[in-house]
Amino acid sequence: MRKPWAEPFENREEMKSTLSPMGMSGHICWFLGAVFAILGIIADAANVTLGLEPVSWLVLAIVVFVAGMPMWLTWGISMHLLGMEAKSKKKE
Repeated sequence: MRKPWAEPFENREEMKSTLSPMGMSGHICWFLGAVFAILGIIADAANVTLGLEPVSWLVLAIVVFVAGMPMWLTWGISMHLLGMEAKSKKKE
């Protein structure tokens, strides 16, 4: 998979091919962040250490959520541009 932030897209087909992996990566980051947050909350409520301290689980969840943001932004901007292109073709 090509890194979309490294250089601009050449054409519409190249942009479409990036949508699915970026959306999947965003979902994986969101899921992992939710799991880490839940582990941190459970560890704090039970007053136990689940491999890491509860605060470490919550910090890890924040880091994973933030790491997923560029993927969601790339996906969202690509969908917006494809939608604008479809509207402009519809008017013509």
